[in-house]
Amino acid sequence: MPVESNTPSDVPSGRDLRIATRSRADNWTKPPRRIETSECITCDSCLRGCPEQFGAIFDRGLDVVIIPELCSGCPVCVLECPVDCIYVDADWTPTDDAMWSHIALTGEGTA
Repeated sequence: MPVESNTPSDVPSGRDLRIATRSRADNWTKPPRRIETSECITCDSCLRGCPEQFGAIFDRGLDVVIIPELCSGCPVCVLECPVDCIYVDADWTPTDDAMWSHIALTGEGTA
């Protein structure tokens, strides 16, 4: 007999929930990371290395950006970056509506 869940299947969870609410997970204690665009060579190593459960790094035109609401602060992208242009962003600001629209249009916010 199947086990019933109290959570409807259409309720987002994990990354999808963070995208839907445009907020970071409450249990994340590390600040997000940021990419210094003036130092970045746009190699996309960080984008490819970002763990799928976070999926926090996106191409935005000629720049690669980290969405702070999706970034747990883990060091994976830092370790992947060949030019060391990724830093802790303790003073991060919320992501603008245009970028959230980009995420929605590209379908990168859905599992």
